[in-house]
Amino acid sequence: MANLNDTMATLMQIDGAMCCALVDSNSGMMLGSSGTGLDLEVAAAGNTEVVRAKIKTIKSLGLSDNIEDILITLGKQYHILRPVGSKPGLFMYLVLDKAKSNLAMARRGCQDAEQELTL
Repeated sequence: MANLNDTMATLMQIDGAMCCALVDSNSGMMLGSSGTGLDLEVAAAGNTEVVRAKIKTIKSLGLSDNIEDILITLGKQYHILRPVGSKPGLFMYLVLDKAKSNLAMARRGCQDAEQELTL
């Protein structure tokens, strides 16, 4: 089991990781972060809206399913949003340098980090 700081360190070890955060999707506030390259407070607040919108859409469609992760692909970056299944209302946010990362391995790394997280 890993605490928040350990989880942030684990995410930053993923190939191509630039920065990461654990975000409360009820408030948009970060609980923890690591790395550089973005204003993570602004990104956390903005991506909270993305997560909320997707949850609302799933409910509107009557789907009985959960989000595993949300991938946003930019020209030079991947942004992975992964809700923490054991802690509803929280999500991990990982920013990757597209040229230095393996998306499949990064998604797996996020999954592993989520499973180890304790709060």
